[in-house]
Amino acid sequence: LCPPGVLPLCCRPPAWDRATRPPPRPLQPPGLPLTPCRSFSNNKIQVELNESSGVAMMKFKSPPVNSLSLEFLTEFSISLEKLENNRACRGVIITSAVPKIFSSGLDITEMCGKSMEHYTEFWRAVQELWLRLYGSSMVTVAAVNGSSPAGGCLVALSCDYRIMAENPKFSIGLNEAQLGIVAPFWFKDTFVNVVGHRIAERSLQLGSLHPAPEAHKLGLVDELVPEEKLMEKAAAVMAQWLALPDHARQLTKTMMRKAVLDRLVAHREEDIKNFITFVSKESIQKSLRMYMEMLKKRKS
Repeated sequence: LCPPGVLPLCCRPPAWDRATRPPPRPLQPPGLPLTPCRSFSNNKIQVELNESSGVAMMKFKSPPVNSLSLEFLTEFSISLEKLENNRACRGVIITSAVPKIFSSGLDITEMCGKSMEHYTEFWRAVQELWLRLYGSSMVTVAAVNGSSPAGGCLVALSCDYRIMAENPKFSIGLNEAQLGIVAPFWFKDTFVNVVGHRIAERSLQLGSLHPAPEAHKLGLVDELVPEEKLMEKAAAVMAQWLALPDHARQLTKTMMRKAVLDRLVAHREEDIKNFITFVSKESIQKSLRMYMEMLKKRKS
């Protein structure tokens, strides 16, 4: 049984079989806006599904930096669940409605000065988001139109394809080490699966944030395009992926990702305990408080 308030990822039937869905309809030509037919919009995430193309657009709209708060994480997981359960939806493009930022990552305030119960609820929500996104049967394309550190990078890494705006001021990476935080094993596994062991090891130890051109060179993102052409390119990539039979692509995806997903599912409670033990240390709380103070000074 899943704990109260937790989306029943491990209890639901596998989402990998969409072979019974109607034959795919042609995707809207690249360059044309995705006309919303159905909206799942909520407070922090705007979701619009074009049922004629089978493509949903998910936009983060939680200024100033789209931080992954408990509320944001919950909305994200619920939105993904709704799209997974909609037979008309075959793919989702994930991007930001906030200028210059994709997502700043986990909300530090959720990890500082809170109760053990809160840490448990928050970390379970982080796990849930990754399990749903990394294990999604839909085609997932990240249109990274701003900087994407830490948890924001994880969101992009969890997608099938990453396109980033060609702006050297935008950066992406798992920079947890800079805050004195150790990226969990499933963050690491996801990173390794994208860029390879050596690049991931060096980047994680240094807590590196890679400017867009460097991220592309390392394979962290698949393509760079001018920002004004980002959504057009995302639609074109989506059309290419959706041209394949769903069942073959889905079975291949689960073959490639199942071992990593199963590892977290098998050690989920242990991972939560490790997070609580780590984040509750006074040295970590002090580091987080210092970081929050630095952010406040930067704003002022």
